[in-house]
Amino acid sequence: MRETRRGLSFYLLAAFFALFVLFLYGPTATILILSFQGPDGGLTFPMNGVSLHWFRNLFEQQAVGDFGGSFRRSIALGLAVMVLTVVVSLLAGFAFRRRFRGSGALFYLAVASLIVPSILVSLGIGLMFNILGLEPAWYSSALGAHLTWTLPFGLLIVFAIFNRFNPAYEEAARDLGATPWQTVRHVVLPILLPSLVGVGLFGFTLSYDEFARTLMTAGSFNTLPLEIYGMTTNVTTPVLYALGSLTTVFSFTVIGLFLLGLVALRSHRRRRGAKD
Repeated sequence: MRETRRGLSFYLLAAFFALFVLFLYGPTATILILSFQGPDGGLTFPMNGVSLHWFRNLFEQQAVGDFGGSFRRSIALGLAVMVLTVVVSLLAGFAFRRRFRGSGALFYLAVASLIVPSILVSLGIGLMFNILGLEPAWYSSALGAHLTWTLPFGLLIVFAIFNRFNPAYEEAARDLGATPWQTVRHVVLPILLPSLVGVGLFGFTLSYDEFARTLMTAGSFNTLPLEIYGMTTNVTTPVLYALGSLTTVFSFTVIGLFLLGLVALRSHRRRRGAKD
């Protein structure tokens, strides 16, 4: 069988992709490796021994920083943003299935925050709270700032999902006597569920590591990205790398759990369908 020779363009694209992967995952891999420095290790190569010392040190009392508190705040904020992003995006998707007066202007107004620099959004919300005499906090002003970032993405994804949705499923449910709520609950939502899980994960991820929109809106208590940034000028040990490694592992774990849950749900539906 005659083999086709690869042209120069293939090798150029392969080299470009290799550089892309290197720049994307190289810093993460470097932090992961350096987090296993020995007790006398520093922030750079070469490594001075290999141990879990800095991971243990992470859970001890720190001279500066509040790892546990900032981590809990980021998780709570991310979960709140995730739920609101899914609910509001889904409701907007239903609303925009039929055109109404002002729908175009409302859509562009909703996604306009994507083109506004994040730091300006954060500054504007922080100033608004100060003018109103309200204290900025991670659960109020920061929540609103994060939603200006996650909701436009959620809306775009849900709109794309509904554009591919076949309305024949709803018509069939109505022909069988289902009410509008039964059609949504037993037909539409199960079909959209995998995509909604993706919207939720996307919203949680965007919120969990958001820095710029949190900078002026978090108030007196930092979220994890702000805590890490503040500690870069104070902490001079690999404990910072250990924190970065743990948060990265946590992010992948959350994604993995959601995907496993989705696979288990699909498997359960197949078994139930086979029994019926």
